[in-house]
Amino acid sequence: MELAHSLLLNEEALAQITEAKRPVFIFEWLRFLNKVLVAANKVDVKEQQKKLVDQLTDLISSSPGPPTRKLLAKNLATLYSIGDTFTVFQTLDKCNEIVKSKDDTSAYLPTKLAAVACIGAFYEKMGRMLGSSFPETVSNLLKALKSAESQGRSEVLLSLQKVLNGLGGAAASCHRDIYKNVRSGLTDRSMAVRCAVAKCLLELQKESVFMWTTELENLATLCFKGLEGSNYAVRVAVSKLLGTVMATALTPKHAAVMRQNVKRATLDEVLELMATGFLRGGSGFLRSGGEMLKGGGSVNREVRVGVTQAYVVFVTTLRGQWLERNFAIFLTHVLELVSHPRATQSHVEAVYSRRCVSFILRATVGSLLGEKAQIAAAKEICQAIAKQMKAVESVMNDANNDNKSGAADVSASQHVMVCALQELGSLVQSLSATASPLLQEPSIGLLETVTSVLLHPSMAARLGAAWCLRCVAVALPYQLTPLVDRCAECINNLKTSPEAVTGYSFAMAALLGSVHQCPLGISHSKGKMVVSIAEDLLRTASQNSRLSLQRTQAGWLLLGALMSLGPSVVRYHLPKMLLLWRNVFPRSLKELEAEKARGDSFTWQVTLEGRAGALCAMRSFVAHCPELLTDDVIRRIMTPIECAMLMLSHIPSVIKAYGAQLKASAAMVRLRLYDILALLPPKTYEGSFNALLRELVAEFTLTDNSSNTTTSLLRSLCHYDDSVLLGSWLQETDHKSIEDQLQPNSASGSGALEHDPSSIYLRIPVGEAVPGPLPLGVSVIDASVALFGVVFPHVSFKHRLQMLDHFAECIKQAKGVRQQAVQINIFTAVLSALKGLAENKSTLGPDEVRKSALALVMGVLDNPNPILRCAAGEALGRMAQVVGEATFIARMAQHSFDKLKSARDVVSRTGHSLALGCLHRYVGGIGSGQHLKTSVSILLALAQDGTSPEVQTWALHSLALIVDSSGPMYRGYVEPTLSLVLTLLLTVPPSHTEVHQCLGRCLGALITTVGPELQGNGASTSTIRSSCLVGCAIMQDHSDSLAQAAAISCLQQLHMFAPRHVNLSSLVPSLCVHLCSSHLLLRRAAVACLRQLAQREATEVCAYAMTLAQSTGSKESSGIDVNITETGLEGVLFGMLDRETDRKLCADIHDTLCHMLSSLAVQKLSHWLKLCKGVLAASTDAGAVGPLEATRDEDGEKKDEMDDEIMFTGTGDDEKSKPCVAPRWATRVFASECLCRIILLCENTDDTHFDLAKARAMKQKNPKCDLLVLHLSDLIRMAFMAATDHSNQLRMAGLQALEDIIKEFASVPEPEFPGHVILEQYQANVGAALRPAFSQDTPSDITAKACQVCSTWIGSGVVSDLNDLRRVHNLLVSSLDKMQSGKGSLSQLYSESASTMEKLAVLKAWAEVYIVAMKTKKEAETKPVKPVKSKEDDDDFGAVDELPPDSLITLVQPELPILSRLWLAALKDYALLTLPSEFASQLPSEGGAFYTPETIDSARLHYRTSWAPILHAVVLWLNSTGFTIAYEPAVPSGQKNQTGTILNQTSGGSTKTLQEINTDRLHLIFGISIEFLCSPRPENPLEHVTSCLKALSTLLDSPCAIAYIGEDRMLMVELFNVLHRLLLTCGPPSVQRQVTMVVQQTIRAAQDHLQGLVKKAHEEDDVAEEDSLTALGEGGKSGGLIPGKSIVFAALELLMFILVRHLPQLNPKVTDSPSHFLQKTSPFAEESAQLVAVTVSILADLPSLCSPAGSMTVLPTILYLITGVLRETAVKSTDNLMTLPASAALQGIKTIITSPLAKSDQIHKQWKDLICSSLASILEYSKPDESTSSTDEVSMLTAIALFLLSASNEVVGISSLQNGCIERFRSALNSSDPWVQQRCYQLLLSVFQQPHRALSTPYIHALAPLVVEKLKAVENQKPNNNAELQAVQEGIKVLEILVNLGEEQNRPQLLVLLVPTLISYLLSEQTYSSAPTASMSLHELALQDLMRIGPLYPSAFKAVMGAAPELKSKLEAAIRASQASSQAKAAAQQVKPALQAAPTIKLKTSFF
Repeated sequence: MELAHSLLLNEEALAQITEAKRPVFIFEWLRFLNKVLVAANKVDVKEQQKKLVDQLTDLISSSPGPPTRKLLAKNLATLYSIGDTFTVFQTLDKCNEIVKSKDDTSAYLPTKLAAVACIGAFYEKMGRMLGSSFPETVSNLLKALKSAESQGRSEVLLSLQKVLNGLGGAAASCHRDIYKNVRSGLTDRSMAVRCAVAKCLLELQKESVFMWTTELENLATLCFKGLEGSNYAVRVAVSKLLGTVMATALTPKHAAVMRQNVKRATLDEVLELMATGFLRGGSGFLRSGGEMLKGGGSVNREVRVGVTQAYVVFVTTLRGQWLERNFAIFLTHVLELVSHPRATQSHVEAVYSRRCVSFILRATVGSLLGEKAQIAAAKEICQAIAKQMKAVESVMNDANNDNKSGAADVSASQHVMVCALQELGSLVQSLSATASPLLQEPSIGLLETVTSVLLHPSMAARLGAAWCLRCVAVALPYQLTPLVDRCAECINNLKTSPEAVTGYSFAMAALLGSVHQCPLGISHSKGKMVVSIAEDLLRTASQNSRLSLQRTQAGWLLLGALMSLGPSVVRYHLPKMLLLWRNVFPRSLKELEAEKARGDSFTWQVTLEGRAGALCAMRSFVAHCPELLTDDVIRRIMTPIECAMLMLSHIPSVIKAYGAQLKASAAMVRLRLYDILALLPPKTYEGSFNALLRELVAEFTLTDNSSNTTTSLLRSLCHYDDSVLLGSWLQETDHKSIEDQLQPNSASGSGALEHDPSSIYLRIPVGEAVPGPLPLGVSVIDASVALFGVVFPHVSFKHRLQMLDHFAECIKQAKGVRQQAVQINIFTAVLSALKGLAENKSTLGPDEVRKSALALVMGVLDNPNPILRCAAGEALGRMAQVVGEATFIARMAQHSFDKLKSARDVVSRTGHSLALGCLHRYVGGIGSGQHLKTSVSILLALAQDGTSPEVQTWALHSLALIVDSSGPMYRGYVEPTLSLVLTLLLTVPPSHTEVHQCLGRCLGALITTVGPELQGNGASTSTIRSSCLVGCAIMQDHSDSLAQAAAISCLQQLHMFAPRHVNLSSLVPSLCVHLCSSHLLLRRAAVACLRQLAQREATEVCAYAMTLAQSTGSKESSGIDVNITETGLEGVLFGMLDRETDRKLCADIHDTLCHMLSSLAVQKLSHWLKLCKGVLAASTDAGAVGPLEATRDEDGEKKDEMDDEIMFTGTGDDEKSKPCVAPRWATRVFASECLCRIILLCENTDDTHFDLAKARAMKQKNPKCDLLVLHLSDLIRMAFMAATDHSNQLRMAGLQALEDIIKEFASVPEPEFPGHVILEQYQANVGAALRPAFSQDTPSDITAKACQVCSTWIGSGVVSDLNDLRRVHNLLVSSLDKMQSGKGSLSQLYSESASTMEKLAVLKAWAEVYIVAMKTKKEAETKPVKPVKSKEDDDDFGAVDELPPDSLITLVQPELPILSRLWLAALKDYALLTLPSEFASQLPSEGGAFYTPETIDSARLHYRTSWAPILHAVVLWLNSTGFTIAYEPAVPSGQKNQTGTILNQTSGGSTKTLQEINTDRLHLIFGISIEFLCSPRPENPLEHVTSCLKALSTLLDSPCAIAYIGEDRMLMVELFNVLHRLLLTCGPPSVQRQVTMVVQQTIRAAQDHLQGLVKKAHEEDDVAEEDSLTALGEGGKSGGLIPGKSIVFAALELLMFILVRHLPQLNPKVTDSPSHFLQKTSPFAEESAQLVAVTVSILADLPSLCSPAGSMTVLPTILYLITGVLRETAVKSTDNLMTLPASAALQGIKTIITSPLAKSDQIHKQWKDLICSSLASILEYSKPDESTSSTDEVSMLTAIALFLLSASNEVVGISSLQNGCIERFRSALNSSDPWVQQRCYQLLLSVFQQPHRALSTPYIHALAPLVVEKLKAVENQKPNNNAELQAVQEGIKVLEILVNLGEEQNRPQLLVLLVPTLISYLLSEQTYSSAPTASMSLHELALQDLMRIGPLYPSAFKAVMGAAPELKSKLEAAIRASQASSQAKAAAQQVKPALQAAPTIKLKTSFF
């Protein structure tokens, strides 16, 4: 392939490759040329031009295939437009010659077509440069058109279109000729030709005025004829032509009008013309009479659907503004269509016409109008409804007139009503809360108008009105309750009007059905109301025969709707329902028999309708309340159901007796019965299988049914992938709702509410706007088929065989059309059954059952009906799956192989090839591997059958299935398959679109099979890869959008496996172009592909999309409509969100935007913020802010030329540049979610985004730099816009954004005003955004969210002025007042759980504010008082704004009495609600303070989100009041009664003492905490855990709680166990820190309690403390600690866990494992260090809880851990500070050694052993060793000294320990580090002074000489720095002490050591002045010491001095110098501090 990449065709290479590969090679060269010509240097091109032209023109005559000729033509034209144009006319003549040629053989055809294509391309590219030659060319082409076959005709027409496009107005002279010759093609046999004609005429109408003036009517008639018998592509093309011409006729282009003085058509004329097509079809006016005679005269459906599409094109072309202005006229016209008798000849026709009209309205009003215009349109529709209703009422009132015409009006008006109401409903629902102005405007009276239709005489209109009300309720949930009440009232008032009873019950049912879409729900009492109304209706049904039927139906309908409210409501009414159901049916067989003889036709109708209604309510119950379906309930439901099954067998005789009018009611009963049985487990009705199956089979084999009704389920049971064979991909187009009408099965697309009123309350199937149940006849068959599938797997094999044989018999009996119908139904049932078997994993049965099934299926594989063939293939595959035996599968496969080898007819070839595909699909690669080779070879052969595209399609489709299912096993066949796919792509005519779609499927499957291998570089791999890319390129260029979609998904696959090889620079722009496609599937594919690309390469995708924006200028000519402006691709995607309704597509757009956002938002911050702002600001005015203004406010960053370019393109065509509609609310919600996401992304990227000073500095350095904090005002403005919008969803999103902004920016300081934060300037905005959310009519969820934001704002500490704070605070106060005043006005509108949510949100917000208030108060108390500011501190900013620290608490204080009650009540509720289900009986029957018993389930969720802060607040409150308030001070008189109602539980028990009340409260608090900490759910936020722990920790500060927990040992153990579990599951350091705090406090409580008991025992019973400890402490006499009962054990477990988590080396298991090699831990994180320190200090406290024996049990562990911590954390640090954990360990060791246990006699021996071994361990750890040089010797020495000093008795005289200790001191003295020396001297000082002489003496003997030696050495090596100086100083102190310790007689010897050393430190006068400071200081020190020692030991001193005269003289000289020094005073002052200078670095804890 690489050889093809050259400017000239590489002819040697071409000659060397095989014949088969040449077309691919040539195509690849042309592809390369197409890219390179545009980019190449013109000079190079001109040099090679002649040769190139020759090569290209030679290719024309080499019979190129369709894609090749397209590219060839394009390249030739490009070549001439770039290079010289000398020879262009020669080439053109050559082409013309070929076209004129008389050779009509099929071999010559490709050459002719290539020539035609070249001519088209020349004119398109060069247009008027070829001016003079065009008349000849055109006549040439027109001649060719007459003689050509269909492929030639299409090509010539497309060429003509290009000629017209290139020449524009210049070709006017030929326009008439072309028009006359071309138009007849609109009724051509070939659909491709019709499409081509439509495209050609569309091009022609741009310039030829006559088409939309004089020829307008003829053209319209032509189009109508063209639509007859058309397919989807033709309908799209022709409707585009018709719509565009009509639009042009109405608003002609100015240039064309000026040229010729023409008469413009009026709107009425145009609409009239369109209407003829809609109403009369293509028959014209003249022939219609003849048709009427023939009795036909129904409108051709294809024409109607085509014209419907044309209406949409017409309006879309005229654009939204036109529609706004002319909506009234347009609406009237469209509604007249559906009231015309010709549109409603039968009910089905009427439904079809309604669908079409609804489609027109939805597609125009729904997508072209912005929200404001939509509201105006809704008003118009309202008026239209009111007008119709007036007319109807007048007819109804004068019923005595000649009522013939009136009745017709009324029946016509129903269809108008249905369309108008449906559109109104859809409009309101899509506007959602933005529609509220509509309802509030009294002049419109929307609700009055709609409810008036509930009394319309026609049921369809009443249902339409009910549906519309349901839409209103979903859009505006606050209307739900008033509407339900209104309906209830009307039903009660108008009981005597049959219309009112049904109309209002429909409305009520619809409203109840909408509750599940309203998150806030509906008050529980409405359920009771509905039940009583329904009961009343059913009870009074029999009183008045005129109303019996309506009341019965209405009653059951309401009960069915009630069930949709779900189990929480239904639970209460279930017993009554079961009773009602039982009473509808006879109790026994006897009664059943008896009732046959009674009654008449009418009573039977009422009975049957009643029973159908009851069954329908049951079905609704089973569907909506599965939780209530206990075995008992199922048993009780089964009684009436079994009776209904029995009744079925009696009905035929009843119908015989009382007339056929009962048939419909009987069918309804059957439908309801099948429906409910399909939902119940089949086991429950096993006994009735036989009778049931008889009914089902009779139903779908049409035994008693004379009409040939077919089921609608067959398509959905066939595999989704087979859509290409069934054409069911039409379900995936924008025209789905009208294209359904044209599907072949009966009643397809004729769904309407009146077919089954119960659907008004059921959930709407996904993807449908309005529920459309099919007509009863079809629904019953559908239900029977579905139930057959459920039952079949449970039936015995014998019965299965009987049924299968019966099916074969039925098919044999039926003839003609009926046979087709029976076959379709039977096959759907069989498929349904096989699917059921597969799902149940059961088998088909023994051999005879299989044979019978196989015969049935094989017989249909060659049925002429493609749907049946498809179903048979599917059934065969399913059968293979269910049987799963290799021999059976082999038999099936062999049968198809044989058939395919012999058969020649299309039908059996297609059927059997699909059979092979389905076998592989269901058995998978492994099961069918042995047939793979044969299958592939047969299908490859069939795929080459060029004579029949149908065979090719089915064969290729099957091949794709095989490739898909075989997986890697197919790898061996990839190359041949791929080369076949390429060959076909290059040769199959483009008009066979299905073949191309299947080729696309094959290619995609092959790419998946090769998979990641595609990245490889091997020769075969790169060949496969380039073949795939060529295949994709061919399909991308195909004219059919499905083929293009297939190409995109193939490229998407390729990109997944080999991303480097997919060229994004060409792919992305083409995807962007497809975003504007009119084909849904293509848009879907493009977005899905963009979504995948944006995941990895968002930056590149956006960049390539922008290239499209820059090059749009050049593309204007090519007619590509892509609207990319400077907002880039993301702007286009945001725009699409406003237009698209398809769920999948919108979800993909959201994902794509999110991927782009997360990759790009931080770098292109202002771009994205501007985008979001543009979307959010749209609510201000529709479309006014075009992209033009938007670019201007970028502060000059954009380059000027860019601006110019935008300016020109902008002004040139301002219609284009405006967005079609302002962003709708859903898009705005998404934009504000994006805003939150951007904030989060910035937070995760860099904290400079949240630091104004840094940000400004960065911006100055680099102006391009973009930081979030600089856009704060925009963020606030956007959040404000969203939070104050009409739309509730947007308000929620806005409040969320506001909360995020406050959280992120609360602490950002304002650099210009120190001490202030940046958010202070936005106080007003925040207040204004929050205020509306607290108004009376705001829904609870928004108020709840706003409370959350309030507490965040108050707690953030931004607001420093009390008055400003009060504004927001007042909002919370008002909501608290509203809450106390009992029920607010809102509580009636929504469910009780909504008010629970709101109340708890208020309490939670207050709790959070209180917590912050207490925190600031506490901080203020601990802070030192600030000094008063001195005057010169500029301005008095601080003075005003300084908030007194307790101001917040002053705001909360007044509310506390009430709040504390409410908080406690809420906690009590929460505690009850968290009880497990088995304690449900203990819950109070009347509910809690804030929830009602009915809404328990939903209330739980609200409590779950708000309890934690409330708990914390309650604890803070209790703590601050010291548990002294039993009940808060009395409530102010005004509120007495209301609070009483809320708090009745608390005020009842006032007889309790304070003590009891507090105990209860503590029970509650500990209970809640422990229950929660036991198993915090993963979805709970971490804040809950920390809140709970903080609450516990605060609680344990109070004596009351300490006493409470101290008494309850098990509570402590449980608490520790729970905390241990908590740490195991959720352990960030913050949580661990909190846990250790709680543990520490709990241990203290236990200690206090134990000491109290010991003291008491001591005082009262005079027991010795030790004995009482033995009795009371843990471990008793034996010392055993029982896990589960011991506090110490529980605490140890937990503390051990924390230690090991931070110091894994402590775990012996770790250190002993062979993989572990010791390494010193790196320095700890601050958090870990603190944690370990606290943990160690707690560990040391544990022994105090034990008896002496018990303490001996735990001490080894504790000492092991503490010494271990010391070993691991005593690490040298640069600043010589001891690490926190190490100092804690030392403190811990001291605590233990000095504990009173040492005095205990019982354990003396063990104690001694323990102490010794601990010391031994420490000596072991501190061994000087090269590997662990980082050990901190000081810490270790300190530890050793601790033992020596505190545990002297135990350690004395153990020589091994003594030697070790002496060794450690010795090495420290020899240390090179002065700090170590200094500390060593200090410690020795303590040891030497130890009064226990036996201990100190050996040390003095061993170490004193070394000290002296060390100090002597200083004389020669004077200290260089302060540290060394201090070491010497400490050493001297040691010596002094030794002198002091010596006895009087030994003093002189000792002083001989000290005095000379000191004197040696003195400097002579000469050296003094020049000595370093350290030496000077030493000199001073020595002098001072000498002066001090002399007087202390005068005699000894004298003796020493006398012995050494040189010392004396030196000393005297020094003293003289010092006195003489003039700075003697100063010197003295300097010496003093030096004397007192303790070590400069003090240990944090003093251990001695």
